[in-house]
Amino acid sequence: MADTPPGTPLAQVEAKFGVPTLQCTDRQGRERVIWSQQPFGQYAWASTVDPQGRVESVQPILTDEHFEVLKQGTWTPDQVRCEFGPPAFTDAVGLPSVRQIVWNYRYKQDHVWNSLMFVFFGRDGDHVTKFHPGPDPMYDHEDREPIF
Repeated sequence: MADTPPGTPLAQVEAKFGVPTLQCTDRQGRERVIWSQQPFGQYAWASTVDPQGRVESVQPILTDEHFEVLKQGTWTPDQVRCEFGPPAFTDAVGLPSVRQIVWNYRYKQDHVWNSLMFVFFGRDGDHVTKFHPGPDPMYDHEDREPIF
């Protein structure tokens, strides 16, 4: 998808890759489209759409580099969804007094490792408090022989 030339009509991109998983308005008020392989895939692509219905560059968005945008300002759940698409799954972690909402995105950490990016929304669930990667247990294989 990333080879799609900027200025391609959205209808033409949809004819080739299917209807976007999500259409939303981004933090700058622009129309944004996302094609996501979540919950089981590890890739997603996004683009903004100009007023004439043409896509700007289509970029992979489930990358370590792109998750760094979460360091810029305050991010609400709606804004995170519009930036990265729907998560693979959501969780709540911690003891009841400090329970936090966590969105989990499957992706290839460093373009190699089967990982999850954990995006924490704190106890109230209204903004990102931290994020970090970890191994994706979906790829753990208990039937492996131990290495001695």
